[in-house]
Amino acid sequence: MSSRMFVQTVLSFKTHILCKHGANTSSKSSHFCSYSDTKNLTELALLYCHRIGDVSLLEVGQGCKFLQVLHLVDCSSIGDDAMCSIASGCRNLKKLHIRRCYKIGNKGIIAVGKHCTSLTDLSIRFCDRVGDGAFTAIAEGCSLYSLTVSGCHRIGDAGEISIARGCPQLCHLDNLGDVAMAELGENCTSLKEIVLSHCRKITDVGLTLLVKSCTMLEFCQMVYCAVKQTSLVFSDSESLFLPKTESQFNTMSSSTTVRKLEVVSPVPADIDIANSVEPVHISQIAKDLNLSPNHYDLYGKYKAKVLLSVLDELEGSQDGYYVVVGGITPTPLGEGKSTTTVGLCQALGAFLDKKVVTCVRQPSQGPTFGIKGGAAGGGYSQVIPMDEFNLHLTGDIHAITAANNLLAAAIDTRIFHESTQSDKALFNRLCPPNKEGKRSFSDVMFRRLKKLGISKTNPDDLTPEEVNKFARLDIDPNSITWRRVMDINDRFLRKITIGQGPDEKGMVRETAFDISVASEIMAVLALTTSLADMRERLGKMVIGNSKSGDPVTADDLGVGGALTVLMKDAIHPTLMQTLEGTPVLVHAGPFANIAHGNSSIVADKIALKLVGPGGFVVTEAGFGADIGAEKFMNIKCRYSGLTPQCAIIVATIRALKMHGGGPAVVAGKPLDHAYLTENVALVEAGCVNMARHISNTKSYGVNVVVAINMFSTDTEAELNAVRSAALAAGAYDAVICTHHAHGGKGAVDLGIAVQKACENVTQPLKFLYPLDLSIKEKIEAIARSYGASGVEYSEQAEKKIEMYSKQGFSGLPICMAKTQYSFSDNAAAKGAPSGFVLPIRDVRASIGAGFIYPLVGTMSTMPGLPTRPCFYDIDIDTTTGKVTGLS
Repeated sequence: MSSRMFVQTVLSFKTHILCKHGANTSSKSSHFCSYSDTKNLTELALLYCHRIGDVSLLEVGQGCKFLQVLHLVDCSSIGDDAMCSIASGCRNLKKLHIRRCYKIGNKGIIAVGKHCTSLTDLSIRFCDRVGDGAFTAIAEGCSLYSLTVSGCHRIGDAGEISIARGCPQLCHLDNLGDVAMAELGENCTSLKEIVLSHCRKITDVGLTLLVKSCTMLEFCQMVYCAVKQTSLVFSDSESLFLPKTESQFNTMSSSTTVRKLEVVSPVPADIDIANSVEPVHISQIAKDLNLSPNHYDLYGKYKAKVLLSVLDELEGSQDGYYVVVGGITPTPLGEGKSTTTVGLCQALGAFLDKKVVTCVRQPSQGPTFGIKGGAAGGGYSQVIPMDEFNLHLTGDIHAITAANNLLAAAIDTRIFHESTQSDKALFNRLCPPNKEGKRSFSDVMFRRLKKLGISKTNPDDLTPEEVNKFARLDIDPNSITWRRVMDINDRFLRKITIGQGPDEKGMVRETAFDISVASEIMAVLALTTSLADMRERLGKMVIGNSKSGDPVTADDLGVGGALTVLMKDAIHPTLMQTLEGTPVLVHAGPFANIAHGNSSIVADKIALKLVGPGGFVVTEAGFGADIGAEKFMNIKCRYSGLTPQCAIIVATIRALKMHGGGPAVVAGKPLDHAYLTENVALVEAGCVNMARHISNTKSYGVNVVVAINMFSTDTEAELNAVRSAALAAGAYDAVICTHHAHGGKGAVDLGIAVQKACENVTQPLKFLYPLDLSIKEKIEAIARSYGASGVEYSEQAEKKIEMYSKQGFSGLPICMAKTQYSFSDNAAAKGAPSGFVLPIRDVRASIGAGFIYPLVGTMSTMPGLPTRPCFYDIDIDTTTGKVTGLS
């Protein structure tokens, strides 16, 4: 439908027009509507109509003399000429609300002040060209009752003073400081009620002046006003002017750590942006979350470990909204999920004044030094300090590496000693007598005794048969699945031989290294719910089988307690901050293609309690929604008991073009011309991939919002095509975002859409499969969501499924290990392939973590380095100590 037809249709109401997203009118080529269409118009709302410009609005100004209400939201083509025409021709205007119309400046608003003398309600939000001169004109010509100016950074004390002096009837204000408060008190002495919103600059001084001067004031509501200092004392009759105080943990009226970014174009390198912002001390971030010093341990100036005891103190408190960020099937370059997660939280916290915590994974050093780079986000949506985030952080991955390799050493050591000792000698060394000649079992040994059904507590009471069962694990070397790990990409460790030293008695076996984040201990950290739960999970980890086919665990090896000791600090999430000063919890970092790909349950639970009702916790699920979001729902939410209200699917024009049949996108190589020029047909063809992700994610019962991560090469027609396709596929909303270039400001509309989606959930969480299905049935349910017509199992996979079923593990959820670059096993199959047979070449188990993981095709758990890794660009300024080249 053309914009003219749309307008003529809604004009059957004659007095109201709402135009949202759908108007395709170009300010250069056609008109919005004719004089005859609009002469009786009293209210006009243009929402997100980027192609409606000055020419169309000139006609409204010329013909709509009865217009009283005008809303302009995200109309980027409307400027001062249109506003001058509206002001001159629509002199009965009473309500004018403008948001994110960047071409409107002083000239247009001055005209409103000159001609629209009936105006009482004015809202100008995020219009950076409007300054003090415009407000002086408004104050001289209008008698405002309500004024909102959030995000208009050129308005200073002079403009606020003019308003306070010229509009004595004001009862709703925002963004004021003490100087304006003093003028308000002096000039609006008959004020009876007032709403002060988003007044971050006021202190006790300004409030005192207002209260003392406005003696008739009966009601004052303060919304998101971070009042500085605490010395103000009110009499009993004045106590109603204080903001309402809630419980200690759920009060975050407006963050005092929020920073205004100085955005420049073109966008500088990530590390340069990160280094240009001075973080606040992490104790201040903690304070804004109402965490006291006994709730966290400091790790330097900008990091702190939040203790799990916070959960105990907040038990019974209500949670905030829970949002997960997934994506369409990505290109090798990534589509900006981390950046979107951070940008959304900056928008919610810094611009929409919501309580918000970002929950993200800790990045591995493998990709950081390899080809992908770090995972702190990018552009003006990052976690800082970026170098500390991307490198050692607080040592959690190092703790995982140490614990993993301790277990690996215990396995080979046990095999070695069992092969060289008799039952009696082995038992005597496992339970040696003390100085008094008495033997005793350690705590971990009682776990093995219980598993074996032996109730005796005195080692000397065991029979020879019981000694044999207890002391001899009889591990089958060919069944060992546990590998050593390191947090670096090293292809030459994918297959190694151990035991070649002169003292190992020829006990040689082949094994391999994995990257640290592929360790089951990382998955345990991410899925644990308490220290006690982590102890149980670490002890239950299966490293292989005995020669008789029984699973051998870490507790059987006697190392479960030691592993937990190594992990005791790692269980606490790390508190950091974004570029705009909103809080971040960083914890755990399992890969999504070879593990479940989500940050920790404990971080999410802490965050949900800290933000409280109406607040937001936003967490990211790795890779496409077919992998990360599916595992978030079916694995993480099962174990956490948490329910998300909204899922975000991040999409880019680049990835959709690739899925529509565009040339290959190769990391490290320039993009093909097809990705740099407009091609709506290619985008539309690729939207089938996005549509399947939307459909799959909606099936869990959550509202889906598509975040269209805009690049500078994207065109309006391409962006509109994506939005239309997303809505047609069932998305709750689809929003164009520019958070990479503008920070939180570029994701405000996404924040609004997410808030609405969370507030309008109508279904409970639905899992893809029940746990009581067989292992094969659960695998096949996931395969169908990929579009597969069937599943093919290798002989090895069949044997493993039978073995795990006999061992009692068939009731666990499934964690598919497959390529992130396609719904299928074939990374080259783009779009939304269907009718394929999904090959399962092997099946493994992470019993401690709590899932079975089938291997689809060939998956490497130790990445390699490219010809030119990222480490070529990384260096340090030896004078300042600042890191350079990190991305």
